[in-house]
Amino acid sequence: MIETVIKTAYKAFGLTVLSEIALPELPTVQMKNGIYDILVEKKDLATLWSTQKGKDDYFVINEEFILFRMPDIAIFLIQNGNRILVSPAQNTNEDQLRLYILGTCMGAILIQRKILPLHGSAIAIDGKVYAIVGDSGAGKSTLASAFLNRDYQLLSDDVIAITVNEENIPIVIPAYPQQKLWLESLNHFGMTSTNYQPIAERKTKFAVPIQSQFAAQRLPLAGVFELVKTEKEEVEIQPIENLERFYTLYNHTYRNFFIVDSGLMEWHFNTTAKIINKTKLFKISRPLSRFTAYELTDLILTTLNMEEKAHE
Repeated sequence: MIETVIKTAYKAFGLTVLSEIALPELPTVQMKNGIYDILVEKKDLATLWSTQKGKDDYFVINEEFILFRMPDIAIFLIQNGNRILVSPAQNTNEDQLRLYILGTCMGAILIQRKILPLHGSAIAIDGKVYAIVGDSGAGKSTLASAFLNRDYQLLSDDVIAITVNEENIPIVIPAYPQQKLWLESLNHFGMTSTNYQPIAERKTKFAVPIQSQFAAQRLPLAGVFELVKTEKEEVEIQPIENLERFYTLYNHTYRNFFIVDSGLMEWHFNTTAKIINKTKLFKISRPLSRFTAYELTDLILTTLNMEEKAHE
């Protein structure tokens, strides 16, 4: 007897995702005329992996596809910006698969579609988007939550999808209505962890739905704030200028090691150049010694207000 595979259509990053693996983080949609943008299917990739892998134990990257293996979890294949194949290891649960499908796989899809993915959170302020980027653990999602507490809206958490329109204006495409917050951040905001689902096996990081404060429309990117940790006691902000702006955007491109071997360095440079021409970049240093999310929120809003007045 042939088992029927049920596929569900979802929406993420402006794309319709038809998946046989449940993706409850994403809103479901009705496909129009059976048309979708990305297909997610299970397939045995063991033979492909054994014939393709070289010196790297985890990734095979070229202009045709991105193939990677997470031991004891799955092998993943991303092709043509429209296909994600998943070969689960024995006893892998779908929570683990979703973590990679919505993270690394989706980042690869965006790169293959020539949509720039930045690693960070995107906040809507007065009809414009401001990206908060930084290394893992810098406090990006926590700072974004502080903005949500002041009734601003979120477009994306973790992966920020940016395209450039015909007028060379960078546009942020909304991701899906969810944040990822560490337990420490939940505690600072007075949120009870038992109300939220832990992310895969990370018992101290939680998925936080934000439907009521999700900005579902595409908006122009007006600024990028790089968040860095410091041993100093005071918060500081300074503009990022000249060639350092290119380095900042490359450094915080999600899975930037995909770019070179995918043959997309020229595209990446041209895209970041267009973004730099239309946006302001700032570096914010936050002290490690205390909780500063609300202080940083005030600093960013004050900076934006000063920038606006300077251009009046």
